[in-house]
Amino acid sequence: MNIFDTFTGALKAIVCGLENDGRLPKDMDLKNVTIEPPREATHGDIATNIAMVLTRQARMKPRDIADMVAAGLRDVDGVERVDVAGPGFINIILKRQLIQSQVAAILNAGGNYGRSKIGGHEKVNVEYVSVNPTGPLHVGHCRGAIFGDALASLLDYTGYDVTREYYINDAGGQIDTLARSAYLRYREALGADIGKIPEGLYPGDYLIPVGKALAEKFGRRWLEADESEWLHDIRQFSTDAMMDLIRSDLDTLSIRHDVFFSELTLHKSGKIQAALDKLEDKGLIYTGVLEAPKGTRPDDWEERPQTLFKSTDFGDDVDRAVKKSDGSWTYFAADVAYHNDKVERGFTSLIDVWGADHGGYVKRVEAVVKALTDNRVNFDARLCQMVRLLRDGTPVKMSKRSGAFITMRDIVNEVGRDVVRFIMLTRKNDASLDFDFARVTEQSKDNPVFYVQYAHARVHSVLRKADIAFPGINLSVASLADADMTIFSDSSELSLIRNMMNWPRFVEAAALAREPHRISYYLYELASEFHAMWNKGNDNLDLRFIIEDDRAKTLSRLALISAVAGIIMAGLDILGVEPVTEM
Repeated sequence: MNIFDTFTGALKAIVCGLENDGRLPKDMDLKNVTIEPPREATHGDIATNIAMVLTRQARMKPRDIADMVAAGLRDVDGVERVDVAGPGFINIILKRQLIQSQVAAILNAGGNYGRSKIGGHEKVNVEYVSVNPTGPLHVGHCRGAIFGDALASLLDYTGYDVTREYYINDAGGQIDTLARSAYLRYREALGADIGKIPEGLYPGDYLIPVGKALAEKFGRRWLEADESEWLHDIRQFSTDAMMDLIRSDLDTLSIRHDVFFSELTLHKSGKIQAALDKLEDKGLIYTGVLEAPKGTRPDDWEERPQTLFKSTDFGDDVDRAVKKSDGSWTYFAADVAYHNDKVERGFTSLIDVWGADHGGYVKRVEAVVKALTDNRVNFDARLCQMVRLLRDGTPVKMSKRSGAFITMRDIVNEVGRDVVRFIMLTRKNDASLDFDFARVTEQSKDNPVFYVQYAHARVHSVLRKADIAFPGINLSVASLADADMTIFSDSSELSLIRNMMNWPRFVEAAALAREPHRISYYLYELASEFHAMWNKGNDNLDLRFIIEDDRAKTLSRLALISAVAGIIMAGLDILGVEPVTEM
């Protein structure tokens, strides 16, 4: 049961009745009407903006609309009082019995409590990580990987048809550099003295195993061969090896993709030309000369004709080159083809998760998706700011293993998957984030991942103790849901239930905003209320979860905290964090 859906239905029925009575015009559009928790808890349990939304349609004062709607809401079962505030805000106060009954409703819904159908099975492509396959993932990739994975889970939880995708940049010059770097390690594996790694090649030790694998497979075949003989094969071998390494890194965070899409396939299949032909048919491709980049004019800048896309027609700052003067494709041309391919696969919403350094790229991709689809497909780029690593407040600069950057695996190995995933989701993706190794592992209220997991573990600890205190006690969902919920009268109990009632609407809001960090906020607040109730029971014995001489009251309290644990488990699952049962 979702209390907000219940009142959404009630509100529609009230408006329909007012239309039939002639008090409101027919066919009122309720699309922008919200039914949600009020911003201030003192205002009630549910608030709606319906009067503000309908005022223009009905050509009536919002206060007059609010008074009519409020009169109908007062007749809805479970409503204690309805207040109209200001120019027409409607606040609903629910009867205590209805609030109490939500505990049983939450338990009976089980894992489906909070799940939503707002996505309507819309096909959404979430592309994230998409790191160049030239080395292991480092901390700069970590946040985007976790954000994208949690966002995909959140959208799936709310009824979208989600595909998780990784775009392999395996067609650029960086792959030739990778091949040459791997070839150097291949020679090293065969006993050659390679000396210092030349400038411009990848120096990381992670290529040593690749060189050894090349030596094992090909022996001395290419040791003295010309680059033209080995470049193609070593490109493919080393790219595959790096993708295996990247998949292994992602696996440490339980991140898996449904699709790995190769950029190289766009070049080989002719899809780049096909996508540009599509734009040309719309009159959006022309030959022109771009101005010099803004700022200082490069000394070697030459005005030269290029094939350009009219991206300024769709909100971009300048038109964008898709073909260079030498006839080769630009990097952007491959992006045009890639996003066109997503559209042709039937996705109606495209979400790309990028690093903050890609901010200047957003407008051009947004423009081309609009152009390719006549504005029918939504494109949403989510930029993730860098993470600053600290130890007791001091910045961490180097990794003991890599010598150049801190790998994602380094972090996971030190503090654990759950800590990394949760902490990376404690702030909005476009806000800076500090990751202090000391703070994220401390066992205190200031460490959100510990505090939330501790709440879940604490519930299970209470359940285990209850089984000892009352041998044979039935702790099944059916038994707990059948407990007497009318005992809940303390302000802390009712506040906790109200918080749980808000979970379905809260998760929908997070999905619509594309902000999975809201889930971690919610879980922390829920855990805080639970821990506060625990502490209150230390002072008031009647509020304890286990009352040794009162089996019935204990069962009711166990029902309450089991509902809390169920929501925490669901929220942690969205975030990709394990809901531990003991700590």
